[in-house]
Amino acid sequence: MSELSLETANAIISASLAKAKDAKMNPLAITVLDAGGHLKAFQKQDGTSMLRYAISAGKAYGAIGVGKGSRWLHAAAVERPHFIEGLNAVSGGRIVPVPGGVLVRDSNGQLLGAVGVSGDTSDNDEIAAVAGIEALGLKAQVD
Repeated sequence: MSELSLETANAIISASLAKAKDAKMNPLAITVLDAGGHLKAFQKQDGTSMLRYAISAGKAYGAIGVGKGSRWLHAAAVERPHFIEGLNAVSGGRIVPVPGGVLVRDSNGQLLGAVGVSGDTSDNDEIAAVAGIEALGLKAQVD
């Protein structure tokens, strides 16, 4: 697989939402970006707040931007806040450095895109993203 298809992006979202339902998570917003950081698919469950799209997209965008999951960005924000401040400056403020942004790789390790989830705790957001990715036999990279 060399490109993330719309069908795959929507299947990731469906599987992520199924995990969220099973785990009784709060309503989620889920953004899937392609490897170039462009929006591929988005869904927002009823009951999510208005900023959830921007947060989920910022988690995915940050992961694509640095080639690491947003858990890595979160650790960097704690250890080197000036670095994250700089990243946010050069990205126009688009990076959200908390867990829930997960890279999507194929079986060969090729980057296909990223999934960003927002609506529950950051750890639960990440769990939903990973479940959605792995349900399709793809590899999830959280850090």
